[in-house]
Amino acid sequence: MEQAGFRATVHDSGNQAVRAKLGLPLRLGSCHTALVGGYLVEGHVPPADVRKLLQQKPKALGIAVPGMPIGSPGMDGPAYGGRKDPFDVLLVTKTGSGSDVSTRVFSAYRD
Repeated sequence: MEQAGFRATVHDSGNQAVRAKLGLPLRLGSCHTALVGGYLVEGHVPPADVRKLLQQKPKALGIAVPGMPIGSPGMDGPAYGGRKDPFDVLLVTKTGSGSDVSTRVFSAYRD
């Protein structure tokens, strides 16, 4: 993210506890959890989608790329031999009651 122009402060803590505190269900989890402009950013989200989120300012908890799809940012090095699996960036919104959330595709990557 720093290479894409974002300033980052790293707090190495257990992501699962942070996700729970922020209201992100386990099924949407990945390996990195961040707060950007008041939004949750979970997983290997492309920087362009973080910019899009900050520009559009939707009423949402944030965005997530569940799992660790090969070909997503950070999962695209030479060790993967150019492989690119399809993945979606999901917009995560609270449903209004309890800890339930809903998702919709924010961006789709199908290279």
